[in-house]
This record gives sequence, structure tokens and C-alpha cells, in this order.
Amino acid sequence: MAEGLSAPRVPSARTAEALAARQRKTDAALQRIKDTLQRLAGTRTPITMAAVARQAAVSRTFLYEHADAKTLVSGAMSRAADRRFQDRRDEQAAMEASWSERALNAEDALEAANAEILAQREQIGDFLGQIKDLQTQWTEEDTVRITTDNGTLKRRVRRPRRTSR
Repeated sequence: MAEGLSAPRVPSARTAEALAARQRKTDAALQRIKDTLQRLAGTRTPITMAAVARQAAVSRTFLYEHADAKTLVSGAMSRAADRRFQDRRDEQAAMEASWSERALNAEDALEAANAEILAQREQIGDFLGQIKDLQTQWTEEDTVRITTDNGTLKRRVRRPRRTSR
């Protein structure tokens, strides 16, 4: 070989073991991040870098600088935002359905009230007609007799009450 150029070095066994240990540590951290994201999504807890770092026992730097970790957290944050948006839309739809039902119930109640008012007006008209008929059927003499009889009956009703006391 030429001077200044050296053959690529083959990592020693210790270096390979250190790299494998680092990879296992990274894989374990990624698994903790996945578990944390799944738990946060299940409880609908807001997903933030700080919350994930704290609960997964990793540094925020790891989350921001490690491509796989950053992708996991960003994806979970995006899904959580989509879920919140869908939840708000579902809540609005439920409220609109509730208001629609209330409006229909109010219309039904208004129709029932109008029907009742119409029935009462007809009944009042009938009663007024009966009163008019009663007034025209009685003579002055009949009215005096009924008034006198009414007064007599009132006196009779009062008399036993006085004696019973």
C-alpha cells in the first residue's frame, strides 16, 4: 500500500460490543417512547415533547435529535390533534342534534298549545251563548224569585253553623 493511505480499520471486538450496547440502549429508549405514546393516547393526555421525555425517561435532546424518536412523537402529536378535531366535530354535531330536537319539540308544543287555545275559545263561545240564552229565558219575576230563594238558602246554611259552635 502507498504511504499515507491506510487500510480501513476493522472495529475491534470491544468497539463492536460498545456499538451493540448503544444500539440496545437506543432500542430500549424507543420502546419506552412507544409505550409512553400509547399510554398518553389511551388516556387522551396531551402529548408534548416534555411529557414524553419525562414519562419515557429520555432526554428532550434525544427526542429532538434522534430521527426515529422525533418521527414517533411528531406522528403521535399529529394523530392526537386529528382526534381532538374529530372529537370537537362530534361534540358540535351532538349539540346541533340536541338543538334540532329541542326545536322540533317546541314546534310540537306550540301546535298543541294553539289547538288547546282554539278549543278553549270554542268552549268560551258556547258558554257565552248559554249565558245569553239563560238571560233571555228568564223573566224579571223569575229572576226576583231565584234571588229570593238563593238568599233564603244562604240563611238556612248559616243558621246550623251558628248553633253547632
